[in-house]
Amino acid sequence: MIMGSKKLQMLFRRISGLEIDKSDVKRMSDFIGKRLHALLIQGQVAASVNGRDIIDYQDIPITNGLQVATHDFKEIDQELSLAPILEHLAGLPPLRKELSNTLEKKLPLLVGAIAVTLARIFKIVNNEVKNPTSREWEQVERIYDVLL
Repeated sequence: MIMGSKKLQMLFRRISGLEIDKSDVKRMSDFIGKRLHALLIQGQVAASVNGRDIIDYQDIPITNGLQVATHDFKEIDQELSLAPILEHLAGLPPLRKELSNTLEKKLPLLVGAIAVTLARIFKIVNNEVKNPTSREWEQVERIYDVLL
């Protein structure tokens, strides 16, 4: 069982009205890990282009949607205390460059923003859905693959 699955279920319910089960929480964890890895790889490239050995927060390609979701997550996190749970889910992939202290501290917010945008995209894909099916998960993953 994923640590904090009840709180993650509450996050989804609060953001999108979706009811997710424990298998969805596992799928969300995998989704977050994959997207975080993609962002960090892009940050690694940016750091290399700029001649730095350390990946900093400004190297991560933060879209407007992720930035807004970061602010929204901060508000929700004050109530639900999800940052430690999401930090645990983040599980850093192996990279060629180290992360700056600033980036390490902001990882829970970035992971929270990914979770918030994930919940919102489900409602865009199918506004009627109450519990996402494999079909909705696949659609959301394809959308994220195109955007990130």
